Amino acid sequence: MSLHQTYDPDNIFAKILRGDIPAVKVWEDDHVLAFMDVFPQSEGHVLVISKTSTARTLLDIEPDVLARLTAAVQRTARAVHRALAPDGFQIFQYNGEAGGQTVFHLHFHIVPRWAGRSMKGHGHAPMADAGALRVLADRIAAALE
Repeated sequence: MSLHQTYDPDNIFAKILRGDIPAVKVWEDDHVLAFMDVFPQSEGHVLVISKTSTARTLLDIEPDVLARLTAAVQRTARAVHRALAPDGFQIFQYNGEAGGQTVFHLHFHIVPRWAGRSMKGHGHAPMADAGALRVLADRIAAALE
């Protein structure tokens, strides 16, 4: 998919936002949803999306929504750090199919990293157990400020 197509209201994140399919939520407010990636590249992999924008890529998003979204990414990354104590973390944001994007609803990945542990590739990790994700989500949520 190119960078310049229309938003698909049936993408998986839109379905999560509508409640059509479940997600293991970490936290949400009126504007943002943070939830566990069901195909985690690393333990504690969290996704952060806007609940108000239909932007497909970074090029499409409204500046005020982007500001709110990046503040939510920072807040969530701090909670991941406090809860899981990784040695580091990565923030990923993919744009367009050629850029590695697989879901065309703008989103950010927070991926904790530990020295000596390999990371699974984007889109190549096995599906995680929902119960295990719930435990991690609860730990991260408890560390939110």
